[in-house]
Amino acid sequence: MRRVGRLPAVLLLGALIAAAVVATLLVTRSSNASSGTHARAVVKTMRNQALGKTILVNRRGLTLYSLSAERHGRFICTTTFCLSLWKPLVVPRGTKPTGVGGLGVVKRPGGKRQVAYRGAPLYRFVQDTKPGQVKGNGFKDVGVWRPVTVGKRTAPAPASSPSQPSYGY
Repeated sequence: MRRVGRLPAVLLLGALIAAAVVATLLVTRSSNASSGTHARAVVKTMRNQALGKTILVNRRGLTLYSLSAERHGRFICTTTFCLSLWKPLVVPRGTKPTGVGGLGVVKRPGGKRQVAYRGAPLYRFVQDTKPGQVKGNGFKDVGVWRPVTVGKRTAPAPASSPSQPSYGY
């Protein structure tokens, strides 16, 4: 009879230990996830075959661009139309962009924190849907959109690049 009385106590003790282990794992995992956000590379490099250059890409491998006219805190791409084509690479407050030397943060109009490479804000072009695509290269505007290359500010346009239409913002 004593065994029957001990069984619920042993089960209760086992359940408490299991709950403590699960709680410890969840706390450890959530603290690692939040610190991983700060340490995970925001920008990477990738060799682009079409350009014959090493370019900057986001976490998903999509090409990052800069606009030649956007330098020294001057933002050109601020309208709804421009931002529908060119998506700023932003990070939350307290996150330092990592992955490549020369990264920093610039404050966009409206307060978002945009990742910049050597002072040039970084964007993704909406028509680039797969790694390696550079459909926004040479897109003419108030300046020219170019994939950002490592070591230089922009990549030269390919010789066979068709002329892109110009859109005013």
